[in-house]
Amino acid sequence: MFYQWYEMTHAALSPARAMADATRLYYKNPVNPLTHTHFGRTMAAMAEVFERTTRRYGKPAFGIETVSVDGVRVPVHEEIVWRRPFGQLLHFVKESKSKYQPGPKLLLVAPMSGHYATLLRGTVEDMLPNHDVYITDWNDARMVPMTDGRFDLDDYVDYIISMLHRLGGDTHVMAVCQPSVPVLAAVAVMEARKDPYTPSTMTLMGGPIDTRINPTAVNRLAETRDLDWFRRNVIMKVPFPHPGFMRDVYPGFLQLSGFMSMNLDRHISAHHDMFNHLIDGDGDSAEKHREFYDEYMAVMDLTAEFYLQTVETVFIEHTLPKRTMKHRGELVDCSAITQCALMTVEGERDDISGVGQTKAAHELCDSLPAEKKVHYMQPRVGHYGVFNGSRFRSEIAPRISDFIRSNQSGTSVPRKGGGKLREVTAAAKPE
Repeated sequence: MFYQWYEMTHAALSPARAMADATRLYYKNPVNPLTHTHFGRTMAAMAEVFERTTRRYGKPAFGIETVSVDGVRVPVHEEIVWRRPFGQLLHFVKESKSKYQPGPKLLLVAPMSGHYATLLRGTVEDMLPNHDVYITDWNDARMVPMTDGRFDLDDYVDYIISMLHRLGGDTHVMAVCQPSVPVLAAVAVMEARKDPYTPSTMTLMGGPIDTRINPTAVNRLAETRDLDWFRRNVIMKVPFPHPGFMRDVYPGFLQLSGFMSMNLDRHISAHHDMFNHLIDGDGDSAEKHREFYDEYMAVMDLTAEFYLQTVETVFIEHTLPKRTMKHRGELVDCSAITQCALMTVEGERDDISGVGQTKAAHELCDSLPAEKKVHYMQPRVGHYGVFNGSRFRSEIAPRISDFIRSNQSGTSVPRKGGGKLREVTAAAKPE
């Protein structure tokens, strides 16, 4: 019933939000003499902060209209090229009259962990100039009718394989955080089947391959609870009138509560600062706050079966690093990977996926030649900085692009690995 109470509370606050929005508009009206007073700015700030903290944030748009290619602004439009009930494959098409190559095909697998794929907007923007970018655009489970069936971790792996088939050969895949496990599993399954559409490279970034290594607060929470605890405490049924009515889900608002509680003092301080920025008339700082929280507060429900299977497989049983993970009843053997080059990326200050958790993929892929393995550690970045921000743009993205271009298909490689893993660490720069 908790989900129903949440919906009722949200609905009950609708008149107050409408009043707050009207108040904000009243005190922002340039013809209102109070608008230019400290009292007017305070009232407008109070109304906006209240409205923003109580609203439901919808799915944001990517909003990528142009990209710079060789110094020229090229228009970009989105195109859905593959669709299933729980997600679609989005292609960022670069429109250009010149006969330039769009770059290697890159499948960017967004995390299904609460936020929408638009969380990787900056990642897409930074990879677009040199790559033909596709991204997994996952759907909110509460918007998927029960008649469309289930979606679990096995389905996730199947979706990735199906997308790679749709893209054809010589595709490169990049997984950000949570999908590192299903992407590695998907590649292992494809290589074991001698699938001709196995990607040429896979890049795993800040992913929980082996959460026994340097466990974080998130990892320790999962280890101290059994699966029944999660089923009893976080799984709820979608209330009417959402299309997914009666579907068992892990609600987005619960996930958001968990995200915010990890750094609650920081979020409170950010909203207090925004309040002061609005009073002081610092529009640029206030707009940066709006942009960040418009994305951060937009969350989606996850199907219960996907969430519970992921918790059990990745965080409780650790089946992938123990080499006991199964997909559709068949063992996932990472030793079968002999052709798909592997790059792992970690952040020195990652508090979600601890240092070493992603790098563990190299040990699992023990049949992959050493020359097709690269590990990169980025100093002074946390989890978010692994895939977004200035250091990703200047340090990480160029290395991924070089790795992809140096491992195009058609190169003959030995079947068994040897030698030492190539590790790269950027020189620490002053803050």
